[in-house]
Amino acid sequence: MKPTARPSPTLLRLFAATPALIGALHAHAAEEPPAKKDEKIQQVEVKGAAAQYDARRNDTATKIVVTQEEILKNGDTTIGEVLKRLPGVTIGGVQGRGGDIRMRGLGAGYTQILLNGEPAPPGFSMDSISPDMVERIEVMRAATAEYSTQAIAGGINIVLKRAVQSAQRELKVGLQDDNHKFGTNTNFQLSDKSGIMSYAIGGNVTYAHFDRPSELVQEEFDLAGKRVQWRRADQTNQGTFKALGLSPRVNFNLGPGDIVTWQSFVNANQVRFNTTERFTQLQGDRQAQYVGTDVGVATDFIMARSDVTWTRKLAAGAKLEIKGGINYNNRDTDAPSLQYAPGMKPALQRLVTSTQTEKGLTSTGKYSTPIIEHHALAMGWDLGVSKRNEDRIQDETALLPPPPPQPGQNQPKGPEDLNQVFSADIKRLALYAQDEWQITDRWSAYFGLRWEGIQTTSEGSDYAAVDNKSSVFSPLFQTLWKLPDTKNDQVRLGVTRTYKAPGVNQLIPRRFASNNNSPTQPDFSGNPQLKPELAWGLDLAYEHYLPGGGLMTASTYMRRIDNSIRNRVDLIDTLWISHPVNAGTANTHGIELEAKLPLRSLYAQAPAVEVRANVTRNWSTLDSVPGPNNRLDGQTPVSGTVGFDYKMDTLPVTTGASFSFQSGGPVRVSDKQFSWSAPKRTLDWYGVMKFSPKTQLRVSVSNLLHQTNVAQNAFLTPGGLNADTTYTPTVAIVRALMEMKF
Repeated sequence: MKPTARPSPTLLRLFAATPALIGALHAHAAEEPPAKKDEKIQQVEVKGAAAQYDARRNDTATKIVVTQEEILKNGDTTIGEVLKRLPGVTIGGVQGRGGDIRMRGLGAGYTQILLNGEPAPPGFSMDSISPDMVERIEVMRAATAEYSTQAIAGGINIVLKRAVQSAQRELKVGLQDDNHKFGTNTNFQLSDKSGIMSYAIGGNVTYAHFDRPSELVQEEFDLAGKRVQWRRADQTNQGTFKALGLSPRVNFNLGPGDIVTWQSFVNANQVRFNTTERFTQLQGDRQAQYVGTDVGVATDFIMARSDVTWTRKLAAGAKLEIKGGINYNNRDTDAPSLQYAPGMKPALQRLVTSTQTEKGLTSTGKYSTPIIEHHALAMGWDLGVSKRNEDRIQDETALLPPPPPQPGQNQPKGPEDLNQVFSADIKRLALYAQDEWQITDRWSAYFGLRWEGIQTTSEGSDYAAVDNKSSVFSPLFQTLWKLPDTKNDQVRLGVTRTYKAPGVNQLIPRRFASNNNSPTQPDFSGNPQLKPELAWGLDLAYEHYLPGGGLMTASTYMRRIDNSIRNRVDLIDTLWISHPVNAGTANTHGIELEAKLPLRSLYAQAPAVEVRANVTRNWSTLDSVPGPNNRLDGQTPVSGTVGFDYKMDTLPVTTGASFSFQSGGPVRVSDKQFSWSAPKRTLDWYGVMKFSPKTQLRVSVSNLLHQTNVAQNAFLTPGGLNADTTYTPTVAIVRALMEMKF
């Protein structure tokens, strides 16, 4: 039996990381034959500004660019695993299972996720994209006018592969073991050129089988702090995941500087799983209304995006780029369930079926010209129109009459049919202009203006029509100053106006029911009166670059957010309901340190080892919530990563490891709501052995520490405190990937 989970920071010490031993990878490979002495070797020198350009170092707008080589290095199967090692980026949820992407410790609502420069569609998960399909990842700490300014914490742009190489053929076949459940992952890349046309197609096929048990502990304390109720539930979650992804691209070179490109992205996945929950009463006599639950879930999801881009170079260095695209998303879910009353008597039969479809059109355009010396001027538009339809039908049949209310408990719910049908139209328009000014050879500045408006119109079968409009005018400024008398030191400054518009689900006033309604497991309903969150931001950074690609940086940031949104739980008509509200002003700030150091830049005879480390400290307060620990969005206070990469000289082997840390601790969500989480520690290792220039084996082990995840929610009622604590064991995941080029 797990120890009692008191709503106290003492839980922070329950779990500590255990040491892990990483085995060395030993192998032999044939050496290439030496060149003959009398054979003439032709030397070819390749010059090109693009090959030498370092966007992170030289762009005025601050960003971190993760190259394809870095993306694939660790053998990761999801983009989230790649991002968790970057400075200031953390992953929500349980270790090794993916979750929302967070910059500056703030969740996906504050972190803008872009796909090829456009906002990702609703329901999009970065875990659905294979890293092999990605050309680069751009992590933008401060907003720019060209991209959406819904990026209070920052933005992450995933750029799918675009470069077409002649006659490229690549196949990767992999296996993985996740808690003794085996899965497969296959990736392929094809590309070629013929006349004015070139094409490339990438794809991935994934199959995973998972078994994820957990334990829920529910406790109630009276006003004196004495525990009066205590129950625990064993939970299981077993199932399969199948996914198919395709990313075709065709280029037509119509003439000098005149290119038409068609690119599409299709992702389809299928999830089948069964969950069970069984409660055991350990103290007190007030049992849960349903002491057992069996649920079977079948979900099919498809997302497709296709666009055509026309790029034309004009006179005097000007360029015009126009893109039009279509989006389509569809999700179908069937979830039959059976609820059991005390004594494991079948009490309630429920069937939830839902269908969600979204269709949309997008159009973007950009005109850039250097009409003024040392100025790169650009202006453009970003337009999006989408229609969302959703049906959610919940049918319930009582197999037993509802029990009478127990002392201190509301009348238990009986069967409830919820037939919810709604549609929503979302229209988005943005206009922008920007100027990058090279003031001197060591000083550049970026000025941007962006106006963005969003209108959401919705109507449903169980609520009145909702019309929500919002618009934001965002001035943006960034500057880069390369310090005099040095080639390696520079300072960055940015001032931005950003915002966060409420999502469709936050606006629609329809209710989603929980299995056992309580203050810690409430129903959820949207709020059509929500206003967008508005923020002013300041970013400052100092960067020192070292020989051989090393660097040391120190940066700080501040954000002041008005109309901040949080979820509040209230008792409404005998039901506990969570709903979003605007909750005053929030302030957040932090510091970030990063270092990369190739040892050979210090000592030529050192092994080919690159050491990397980063640490981020975040603070935030919400003025409508009493302190202490009134952090915004459960912000991660401390995160960091330390790791190394080692390329052996005597063997064709590269290996490396990374240790990542995310602190937890208590959070005061409102005057009555509290949460707590344990720190997360993850250790990953990878090894690559090259058998030939076209064949190599990549082996990796993620989550070596397999730490148990602990999270707690608590609510203060007139009679005391209710606390739910969830313990989720995790496992190490072993992967092997054979990579072949033809």
